[in-house]
Amino acid sequence: MKIKKIAVIGGGIMGRGIAHVSALAGFDTILYDISDEVLSAALSSIKANLNKAVDKSIISLEQSNAAQNLLTTSSAFDDAVGEVQFVIEAIPEKINLKTELFSKLNARCGVETILASNTSSLSVTEIAAVVENPSRVIGMHFFNPVHKMKLVEIIKGLETSASAITATKDVAVQMGKEVVTIKESPGFITSRINAMIGNEAFYMLQEGIATAEEIDKALKLGLNHPMGPFEMVDLVGLDTRLSILRFLHQSLGEKYRPCPLMEQYVKAGRLGRKTGKGVYDYHSEKKRD
Repeated sequence: MKIKKIAVIGGGIMGRGIAHVSALAGFDTILYDISDEVLSAALSSIKANLNKAVDKSIISLEQSNAAQNLLTTSSAFDDAVGEVQFVIEAIPEKINLKTELFSKLNARCGVETILASNTSSLSVTEIAAVVENPSRVIGMHFFNPVHKMKLVEIIKGLETSASAITATKDVAVQMGKEVVTIKESPGFITSRINAMIGNEAFYMLQEGIATAEEIDKALKLGLNHPMGPFEMVDLVGLDTRLSILRFLHQSLGEKYRPCPLMEQYVKAGRLGRKTGKGVYDYHSEKKRD
């Protein structure tokens, strides 16, 4: 099946990024969210990022215009998903929200529509259980910022079909991504390893071994990481990272127990860049603990 039309569910940071690369890849793309305000902000962000890419000669003005012409938004669920061949879900990382959404997708989408979840750690098999034909459900884990990060993890659920895997790979490659295909496991590859690194960094900060800046600098210069663990968690969101750690702790045991300092930061509302303050303070030019 040749994929021509894609619906992206969720107008947040990940959803708008996926919609960006989808339209730029030539797919007829519709971005859905319940909030018209979120959709307006998403569209403005996508246009700004496309304009930056033109200014830097990464893409041509013609490519930018073509992408914007292929991208539409909608707050009407049935209209958004009824005629598409491929759906990518990018809503909050909570299993009850995802199963509720996939149940709705099952009722509204065509029987051959592939249903992909951008989950970073949850069970694709559990999500697929609410779908009448679970063979068309697959994990498609993008990375933030989507328009810059090259990797997509493709996750096979228990009953995911070979044809769904092939179609998903084709979509990702057309979007300009490199793919790795893995069987379902808590945290997959990247979330599992990254959560442990970030959690250990918080324990080191809690114990006063070094400052956040020094820990970030050590991993960037000593281990050649492009971002330090605290820079990364501020970008991802401390609440998102904490949710993943709690799931991994429950699934894989004590080595993933969330650091109490991270719990404190989240309780204080220090969620990262999206709130203006996480490990670092983004209200000013100078970063500080």
